[in-house]
Amino acid sequence: MLTQFFTYEFLQNTFYTGLLIGFIAPLLGTFVVVRRLSLIADALSHVTLGGIAFGLLMEKKYGLAFITPFYSGMFFSVIGSMFVERLRSVYKAYQELAIPIILSGGVGLSVIFISLADGFNTDLYSYLFGSVSAVSRNDLWSILAITLIVLFVIILFYKELFMLSFDEEHAVVSGIHAKRIHFIFIVLVALVISASIRIVGVLLVSALMTLPVAASIRISKGFKQTIFYSVIFGELSVIIGLISGYYFEIPPGGTIVMTSIFILLVTITLKKVWDHFTRRKAII
Repeated sequence: MLTQFFTYEFLQNTFYTGLLIGFIAPLLGTFVVVRRLSLIADALSHVTLGGIAFGLLMEKKYGLAFITPFYSGMFFSVIGSMFVERLRSVYKAYQELAIPIILSGGVGLSVIFISLADGFNTDLYSYLFGSVSAVSRNDLWSILAITLIVLFVIILFYKELFMLSFDEEHAVVSGIHAKRIHFIFIVLVALVISASIRIVGVLLVSALMTLPVAASIRISKGFKQTIFYSVIFGELSVIIGLISGYYFEIPPGGTIVMTSIFILLVTITLKKVWDHFTRRKAII
């Protein structure tokens, strides 16, 4: 079943990219969920859609081939993440306001650029829901670079990110530069979201950052174990989703998300069964 994914270059690109995204999205998603910023992925994905629509507009209508949708989407996502951090500092008592503000701006930009580009087309559809054939070799190298950057930053600032995620006040008192770490983290999230859109799609990318984590939380016994299980579930979702999406000839984003939901339901069920068994054993 996997033979074709190692035979054709475009499927190799998709498969290897999927493995990378299945690793870094849940990895960062664990910190995102713990910090109660789950909706930030939705906000930045819509900003990314605005960048993608802008890139398609420049490429198709004005012939500016060097402004590709992938890189313009990434640029918009990073800028959007900076605005999120800025708004969070402006509305200190209502920091969650930053997310709907940026999400609304992203949707507005998307509508404008899509209209200027004469509406939806096949390329934009693949960005919305993901595509098995949309990933180029250059995209693969770019996503590999993002993966290495994410790994480097997580390893370098793991202690700081951990402390800020669970007790920000204590972290600040301990001498951690919270603003700097927040800025680096939010930019990483933006890069991962924009990279994941090729496989999962704009409308579903937040699921890959949150669903594996939600499943992991049910069975893990510590933060590092949560990260480990999240990555395992993320990889399983991507591999099964890509293969089924290819053979059923449907966008992989939907199959990846439905696989993640299935894994979540299984972990919830197993946890309930285990808890019931444990209580019953304790009574006996």
